Amino acid sequence: MPSTDLSKKGFSLNSGYTIPAIGLGTWQSKPGEVEKAVEVALRCGYRHIDTATAYGNEAEVGAGIRASGVPREEIFLTTKLHNQWHTRVSEALDQSLQKLRTNYVDLYLIHWPCATDPGDLTKVVPDWDYVQTWAEMQKLLSTKKVKSIGVSNFGIMHLERLLHDSSCQVVPAVNQIELHPNRPSPKLVAYNTLKGIHSTAYSCLGSTGSPLYKNQTLLDLAQAKGRSVQQVLIRWGLQKGWSVIPKSVNPDRIKGNLVVDGWDLTDREMAAIDAIPQRFKVCDGSFLPPVMHDKIFYGDDE
Repeated sequence: MPSTDLSKKGFSLNSGYTIPAIGLGTWQSKPGEVEKAVEVALRCGYRHIDTATAYGNEAEVGAGIRASGVPREEIFLTTKLHNQWHTRVSEALDQSLQKLRTNYVDLYLIHWPCATDPGDLTKVVPDWDYVQTWAEMQKLLSTKKVKSIGVSNFGIMHLERLLHDSSCQVVPAVNQIELHPNRPSPKLVAYNTLKGIHSTAYSCLGSTGSPLYKNQTLLDLAQAKGRSVQQVLIRWGLQKGWSVIPKSVNPDRIKGNLVVDGWDLTDREMAAIDAIPQRFKVCDGSFLPPVMHDKIFYGDDE
């Protein structure tokens, strides 16, 4: 593959919009750090910011956007529907918009295929599931408060059921899932592609304290390329055809994660990363109602 300016490109969505190749993830970023991270990211060239109601930082993200001076229309902004709000989709979006201080988001995702009981987080809402939630999500498109809608943490079985339901009139534009060499999910990614659903990789660096930073294959590749392991991981994801949302609050790392142009990973190098055998999952859903765990992770991604 010839060297390509991947960080400058975007991926076309089935909604007609384009999602930037690289964005800033904000999951697990501590309060008081997110605003500056977003400001730094936008000023150094990022144009996608990813947040969620569950992260508790939408207000800080909005403040960072305003502090950056980058016009809102140049920014692709993603947020997500919290599990406790599945039966109140429109109200949830309005609250997110208020916190972000914007009139619209570019992408609104169902965060998990799980409608948690707001009064008891160990239980699910009876007689309600994500198919009904998606029907409510579809209604948002006519309000102009969202440009595209999608899902997150959906497996093949979830998507099969959703797409074959008569209420599904809009195919999700994006499925945002955990993707890295220790969680490559090839079957799920292939399914997304087959259905015209774009894959966005969260925890693409393996998250905080990632064991990937000690992986010998990645260390050797990084040394050979004169790059960091993080840059190799981001480049790998981009060459796979995914958008990526690496998380950092460190200004130098935020800037460094964007430096993935002018070089490439060869087919052999890509295959070497693909062949890394270890598996782990950063986001195991342990916070979900116990009854849902086996209904979220079917093991159908690989």
